[in-house]
Amino acid sequence: MNATLNSLDIAKAPEDTRVVVAMSGGVDSSVTAAILKEEGYDVVGITLQLYDSGDTPARAGACCAGQDIRDARRVADHLGMPHYVLDYEENFRESVIDPFADAYLAGETPIPCVSCNQTVKFRDLLKTAMDLGADALATGHYIESRARPGGGRSLHRPHDLDRDQSYFLYGTTQSQVDFLRFPLAGLTKDETRAIAARHGLAIAAKPDSQDICFVPSGRYSDLIRKLRPEAGEPGDIVHVDGRTLGRHEGIVNFTVGQRRGIGVAAGEPLYVVKLDAPNRRVLVGPRSALATERLKLRQVNWLAHDTPQTYAGEERDVYVKLRSTRPPTLARIVADADGGWLVELVDPEHGVAPGQACVFYSHDGIGAEVLGGGVIDGTFRPASVSRELGLTAAE
Repeated sequence: MNATLNSLDIAKAPEDTRVVVAMSGGVDSSVTAAILKEEGYDVVGITLQLYDSGDTPARAGACCAGQDIRDARRVADHLGMPHYVLDYEENFRESVIDPFADAYLAGETPIPCVSCNQTVKFRDLLKTAMDLGADALATGHYIESRARPGGGRSLHRPHDLDRDQSYFLYGTTQSQVDFLRFPLAGLTKDETRAIAARHGLAIAAKPDSQDICFVPSGRYSDLIRKLRPEAGEPGDIVHVDGRTLGRHEGIVNFTVGQRRGIGVAAGEPLYVVKLDAPNRRVLVGPRSALATERLKLRQVNWLAHDTPQTYAGEERDVYVKLRSTRPPTLARIVADADGGWLVELVDPEHGVAPGQACVFYSHDGIGAEVLGGGVIDGTFRPASVSRELGLTAAE
């Protein structure tokens, strides 16, 4: 049986295997299409029109601008494959932009790329791929998909950990994982660019996207004020010891862990410790007040065969990523009296904010399995830090 599987672990000849490639117009998705086309697959490219930036020029390094659609079409023409542009603007606004604005209004720090993957890309686009008779949907993400011995597939950290994008894909459902493929899993970015150059793709040297695609100016606070005018309501800047230090022009201008631009003078370095959205307060304090020892999660998506209760009951170690750019850190899942999710960090982290993702891994190296993840709903500092500051753990 295994001898009949093609490079995508599908029991068909490549020429009989239709693969839809999500083409963003960047190097990674273009090379994904080129690799599959070269291997003889029946490749169809799809680019999503997600938002209208109007006449606003995109910043260098921004993604999903109008030029990206043109770049994707040019790559498809060069490779000799069909290419379609689908209007997903309404889906994107309802599933990504509106929740993004609401989360900031609630004092959280959301990650729109996670929401986009969970909804528009791996829900709506995947359905479109199936409607086109595809056997798989391929993307240019740096993450590995493996066949499980007992059936189904699992996600793993890629060969190049500097390009690891598994943090953004933890919310993928098992049925989606089984349908997705990631041809760049074993490549470095330099190798990907070299393949683009070998195929004569004009985007071989195109810069990587760095910004939130629907904020071409790079100032997300301007967008949120436009969508949610109440985000600019003023309030107090309060020290964790209770002193009111000044006023602000909207909590949307602040994020947990922020050091610069707070707007108050003090005899010590101050950091944004918490955003009290209902009372429009920005709480600030010393760096030690940012330490987080425990996390409460919501909207958890679990992919591993072993249940989270197994990890908690056996006190098994897991590794968690709390930011996309940070390496996984040792942690444990602990039982919660109300049946919720609590994660205990072996070494406290600083600047963890509600709305961010907590992603679980089997270990911290190449090939680590993505066990699942969730949205951080609350943070708790170490008791020793709270005593030092004269606070409770949740203050």
